[in-house]
Amino acid sequence: MAETAVVVKEKAAPIKFGKKEKKLLTDPLNDNNPITVQVLGICSALAVTTGMKNAFVMAIAVIFVCIGSNVITSMLRNVIPSQVRMIVQLVIIATLVTVVELTLKAVSFESYKALSVFIGLIITNCIIMGRLEAFASANRPWESFLDGLGNGVGYGLILLIVAFFRELLGSGSLFGFKIIGATSEYLINTQESWLFGWYANNNLMVLFPSAMFVIGIVIWVHRAWNPSLVDVS
Repeated sequence: MAETAVVVKEKAAPIKFGKKEKKLLTDPLNDNNPITVQVLGICSALAVTTGMKNAFVMAIAVIFVCIGSNVITSMLRNVIPSQVRMIVQLVIIATLVTVVELTLKAVSFESYKALSVFIGLIITNCIIMGRLEAFASANRPWESFLDGLGNGVGYGLILLIVAFFRELLGSGSLFGFKIIGATSEYLINTQESWLFGWYANNNLMVLFPSAMFVIGIVIWVHRAWNPSLVDVS
């Protein structure tokens, strides 16, 4: 006698934004930040933070992939066989990364050339795979969307903070516009300024080791501001 498979349909839950949903969105910005608390995604934080533009593009890419992979995995969580769940998750992430890479190539070829290798490495970003395994595989799409958005923004925020100091002190510019130094033409005429005109670019800040120092300082400041994180990780 043939067995009949019974598919149990999950009851649709209303979309709401209460304390639980707010916590999913805000926790990765402070108490559970992917970089400063979980110490994940450090490789890209070292590689793409020499300039604000590259850091911003990487942040947008990770937010898109994190949200998309979380939502898709959540929608398919009841039909993905447990034996191949990680393979399926990697396929979902790789598909979204390919979309980002091709879009960036068409829209901003300069950014694509600067980030092409690192955009591809989003596939192996442990933050994204970790959220799929820890959250999206067991929660509804709306909550997974908020979790992906929160973690993506929390990751991107640290990238931008690190890139701000590295580009400003290393190149004297922000988003490619000269800000400080003897040749600056923005915000203040530093050729005549005693405050900024003397500044010489610190070439150490554009090297990878400086990113580790800046991230370490950011982690120190974060935990000094929030003492409850001192014993975390």
